[in-house]
Amino acid sequence: MKTNTRPLTAILIVIAGLLSQAVRAADIYVSAAASLTDVLKEIAIPYEKQSGDNLVFNFAASSVLARQIEEGAPADLIFSADEAKLDALEKAGLLLPETRKSVLSNTLVIVVPNDSTVDFNSARDLAGRGIKKIAVGEPSSVPAGIYAKEYLDKLGIWQKLTDKIVPVESVRAALAAVESGNVDAGIVYKTDALISQKVKVAYEVPATEGPAISYPLAVLKDAKSPDAAKKLAAYLESAPAEAVFQKYGFLLKQ
Repeated sequence: MKTNTRPLTAILIVIAGLLSQAVRAADIYVSAAASLTDVLKEIAIPYEKQSGDNLVFNFAASSVLARQIEEGAPADLIFSADEAKLDALEKAGLLLPETRKSVLSNTLVIVVPNDSTVDFNSARDLAGRGIKKIAVGEPSSVPAGIYAKEYLDKLGIWQKLTDKIVPVESVRAALAAVESGNVDAGIVYKTDALISQKVKVAYEVPATEGPAISYPLAVLKDAKSPDAAKKLAAYLESAPAEAVFQKYGFLLKQ
């Protein structure tokens, strides 16, 4: 008498498939600069379908992300808005060697509420009487604020503006302050201005005159899913991801 093994074989195949999928799938914890919020959420949709992995985002100012990682917060990949934060993490031995790459750039813009009547011919117009409060990321720690101070110092007007500066916790907070009308102007990334319906760009800092803005990423040494994080890092430099970055106004680094 022959035993029909087909049902058992079919069950084993299903189980093997489920186990294989479970092995492949990973939760990837991504600590990313606040200015990357919208673009990374869009990139995540096709990536999760393609890879089977789940991206768990933590968006904040790069200075906050670096501090969290130094204090032991879970993270597989960090995507910062400046090189200095990754320099500090690398010096502390917290980055996986040979995974750090500079991927994107950006430009600074001065934004004002949609109903503002103040005219700008240059950033020097921030010193005018029509501007009383200017929101920027905390200039001692938040990349967007550091870049803004560097540029205004270069123009020789930072000291003239110190009484007007309203430091906030992130570039998105600077944008929100302008959107709410709590300040007269803000300095943010061009990519942030493009997603808002409540502000307008009063002046765009030419890339050749502004600070060298750089967005590096790296896999963390203590990543729980290092291989999955490496694959995500590679995907973020792929043509499909680059197309989305460009759609949101980011500049690709060669």
